[in-house]
Amino acid sequence: MDKNAIKKFAVWARTELIARVSLKGVEYGITEDNIEDANADSVGGKVLTADEKKQRQALIAEINDKGYKQVMEEVAYTWFNRFSALRFMEVNGYLPSHVRVFTDEENNFKPQIITEAIHLDLDGLDMEKVYELKDAEKTEELYKYLLIVQCNALNKILPRMFQKLSDYTELLLPDNLLRDGSMIQQMIELIPEDDWKDAVQIIGWLYQYYNSEKKDDVFAALKKNVKITKENIPAATQLFTPDWIVRYMVENSLGRLWLEGHPNDELKSQWKYYLEEAEQEPEVQAQLAEIRKEYAALTPDQLKVIDPCSGSGHILAYMFDVLMKIYESYGYTTREAVASIVENNLYGLDIDDRAAQLAYFAVMMKARQYDRRFFSRGIQPHVYAIAESNHVDKFAVDYFCNGDMKLTAAMETIISELHDAKEYGSILTVTPQDWSTLYDRFAEIKEDIHISREAALRELLPLVQTAETLAQKYDTVVTNPPYMG
Repeated sequence: MDKNAIKKFAVWARTELIARVSLKGVEYGITEDNIEDANADSVGGKVLTADEKKQRQALIAEINDKGYKQVMEEVAYTWFNRFSALRFMEVNGYLPSHVRVFTDEENNFKPQIITEAIHLDLDGLDMEKVYELKDAEKTEELYKYLLIVQCNALNKILPRMFQKLSDYTELLLPDNLLRDGSMIQQMIELIPEDDWKDAVQIIGWLYQYYNSEKKDDVFAALKKNVKITKENIPAATQLFTPDWIVRYMVENSLGRLWLEGHPNDELKSQWKYYLEEAEQEPEVQAQLAEIRKEYAALTPDQLKVIDPCSGSGHILAYMFDVLMKIYESYGYTTREAVASIVENNLYGLDIDDRAAQLAYFAVMMKARQYDRRFFSRGIQPHVYAIAESNHVDKFAVDYFCNGDMKLTAAMETIISELHDAKEYGSILTVTPQDWSTLYDRFAEIKEDIHISREAALRELLPLVQTAETLAQKYDTVVTNPPYMG
């Protein structure tokens, strides 16, 4: 893998994307120093559609809340993540449409999605619009439209990587994506196609290098006594853990736990970094023998494992591989093993929304690698961005609890314990709750038409998922903890 090429591309792509996204902002009357009226019907002589107006208002509200620079940085990064994910899926043949988004079959920068536009079978594709843009030879506009529809279609199988793009992210999708030297063209030219075959490595290194300049800025500011803010903790602490370290840690924790209860020389021989137990005193040996009796009673589906600061998912993906070997040695079919690992075994958390998105993607791609029909099974992994309760909608909480004292007490505790959770991360201690009652209530409101339903699902469900993941006990915890110095 050519890490120099990956670094060169990722560092350049960040600057390029932030500039291009900001340029789109200018088009809609939004700059760092000035924002035209949020309720304007037209900007710079351009009449806004109803959708554009709504998206623009949402963008302005977000800028007022987080600041201009932070929002432009986030949008640029969202597109970087999506382009990387699409590139990985097209190279590996994982796109359900089987139509390449950035290249043709020979890996030339001639997007197959444009040549195949009239034969595409994508959810939400308006064929009339496709014909209209094709007839008018508006290739660039057609490409942007197809990109957005493709991302939205992937929302069904990868909802946490490809959120619906009806928000301001769509508004700020950069122009001139098909030009020579565009971010997409550079991604194809600079990074060899083979480097996209290993999701964990390519996504992990891209993520680390993309953030490297921001990390340098944060530490340069620290030397001038500028405190690291909550928003900058991820950039300051992200570090991609090399492969051999990940294997060493997972094989000697999860692998050891399993082998001590279920000795298996063939399994052991597959783990290159597994170390034999050191000689122990007789009384320690007696204690270990007792512990191993407990391990012997475990079945594969009972193993709960977590990486509580999972970054882009390197450790989670290798835990997946080790669990697959354990399941196979126990007689499970590949399909059964994959579904059980995603549903029962594997958990991941990170304070950084983008990193958690990538870790989620890495686990989904790992599952697809083992089971080619996995996307159609409707299973989602327990890999989450830690949610904090600082700005919870009070009306959504009242609606969710619906006067039920048990639900009210549970939600009050969760909200109080997850205040500033993005600063503390996984070191928080969370009180166990009756999780099934909470999830039953979410299932109930999914069918409802109440005005607060959306806010309850958007804001409260991630809090409950975070709280449950933090409150559970695990058989194995493997992580490379963040450190800021």
